[in-house]
Amino acid sequence: MKKILFLILCTMGIAASAQQVLTPETLWKLGRVSPLGITKDGKTIVYKVATPSVAENKSNSKFYTIPVTAGNPIEIEEAQTKELLSNKNVSPDGIYILSDAEVKTESVLGKDFYPELDQSEAQIYDGLDYRHWDTWNNGTHNHVFYALNKGSKAAPIDIMKGEPYDAPQKPFGGDEDYIWSPDSKSIVYVSKKKFGTAYAISTNTDLYQYNIETKTTKNLTEENLGYDTNPAFSPNGDLTWLQMKRDGYEADKNDIIVSFKGIKINLTAAWDGSVESFKWSADGKKVYFTAAIDGTIQLFEVNFPGVTKIAVTVKQVTSGDFDVHAIVDLSGDNIIVMRTDMNHADEIYSYNLKKKTFTQLTKTNNEMYASLALPKYERRYVTTTDGKKMLVWVILPPNFDKTKKYPTLLYCQGGPQSPLTQFYSFRWNFSLMASQGYIVVAPNRRGMYGHGQAWNEQISKDWGGQVMDDYLSAIDDVSKENYVDKTRLGCVGASYGGYSAFFLAGIHNNRFKTFIAHDGVFNTQSMFGTTEEVFFNYWDFGGAYWDKNNAVAQKGYTTFNPINYVDKWNTPILIIQGGKDYRVPIGQGQEAFQAAQLRGIKSRLLYLPEENHWVLKPQNGIVWQREFYKWLKETL
Repeated sequence: MKKILFLILCTMGIAASAQQVLTPETLWKLGRVSPLGITKDGKTIVYKVATPSVAENKSNSKFYTIPVTAGNPIEIEEAQTKELLSNKNVSPDGIYILSDAEVKTESVLGKDFYPELDQSEAQIYDGLDYRHWDTWNNGTHNHVFYALNKGSKAAPIDIMKGEPYDAPQKPFGGDEDYIWSPDSKSIVYVSKKKFGTAYAISTNTDLYQYNIETKTTKNLTEENLGYDTNPAFSPNGDLTWLQMKRDGYEADKNDIIVSFKGIKINLTAAWDGSVESFKWSADGKKVYFTAAIDGTIQLFEVNFPGVTKIAVTVKQVTSGDFDVHAIVDLSGDNIIVMRTDMNHADEIYSYNLKKKTFTQLTKTNNEMYASLALPKYERRYVTTTDGKKMLVWVILPPNFDKTKKYPTLLYCQGGPQSPLTQFYSFRWNFSLMASQGYIVVAPNRRGMYGHGQAWNEQISKDWGGQVMDDYLSAIDDVSKENYVDKTRLGCVGASYGGYSAFFLAGIHNNRFKTFIAHDGVFNTQSMFGTTEEVFFNYWDFGGAYWDKNNAVAQKGYTTFNPINYVDKWNTPILIIQGGKDYRVPIGQGQEAFQAAQLRGIKSRLLYLPEENHWVLKPQNGIVWQREFYKWLKETL
């Protein structure tokens, strides 16, 4: 018996030691799951799996179906997806179909003004919004069209003809930006009907209703000055959408609005959170939605009482250390959702409302994960310098041994206002960082959704203030543990996280041994002068740098400007910059690298000329990962 037990234990030990850890190459082999919808009979989910090919430097997609009650996936052809799924762009009466296309609406190019000079590369602008995200304005805008659904050869009708405005919204809007009314008589669409400089300094999108009979358009949300987005109709025909109140504030509280019998009802006004996405229940009595809460994203519900005296109540439906960040659809007592955590990429799950249980439907990467020893993550609550309780995620390497000492990374989240939850990134991947032998410290500092609106808003106009204390409180607290090698601390981040790395490099008092900043804001003044969404800087810095009488703004361009602390830099730094990043333009990375080099500080520039604020191409992604860990190996 002892021999048998010994053999079993040896076998288990061999199996454990045979497990591999996550590598950049493995990460880029994982399939990326995207739900396409539920079939017309409500019994089957249709989805896509995109798998990156490093050799081909692109992603290849396959399409599948799987029962909503679970089962084995069946591969289908892409063309079959259109046969299986209802087309939301077809009018309810089946007569018309919606589409969108780019339309030339303004003269911008040299050859627009001087046709005989058709080889000219000149671009001429009279206002801002001359470029957005990663694309220069060439005089075209997205417009919505409708046409007869079948049999007609008539040209589609442009419902925004001649207008220099976009629907869908650029750069990320799709056909979720337009819908049919239930009676098929009108089209509701999202647009920010501002042009040039006015467009660049505002977030004021509205919902517009175009009547196909009268060919007239009505602004449905004219009184609201912030974002109005995501229009949908309830089962009872009530227009519903997401709304932010304040113009210029892209991270304002996002609420669910229902237009009921001419009255606009804010269902989430009294709830201290911000909605990400929503879906009506089949009976029209509830709205299900997703939102950040305490370092995760969960499913919530809110009842819809109409204009009765029944109280509106928000309830949290799911809980756990995972993210439920998208509602695919409802099927009987089940809600089909996307779910992820720090160790697992997105998969499709079914949540049973009666049993309160999840069922994993797609298992695209299960076999890959089964071969890996995965990290563990822990919740830690740290007291900040102003006496608040702050959640800090601590991710520990696979096969963690608390008797050993590990190099440790402070992760600085971008945004600056965004939830730091159980997300799974294919670049800033905590599981991958920990699998390379690093402890990761990820604080839910000021500016994180899920801890109340006041906590989220405190970072605005205070970029280099309390939030920097939050970062240092987190790393100092975790560094008290014996398993943290205090002589090998690093600091990494992108976007506002890159700003954080640049700023901390000048004030960290020798805590950190290395820094990595990707597409970070290095000089708030030149950032204001070159970024495309100017409303962001107006709001977050409090004004323009030339407004000398504005004390709040001046603090943003002086006290909170990383460039003013370069004389205190004394630590190696890797700077990563995308060439087509117009949100945090190339000059930010160039200025930082030049400063480090001229000061004699060990530094490296990883320049990605065709990438924007993200890294999307597989081979660039692999280079990014290899350089990231190569730098840490060299300097930490």
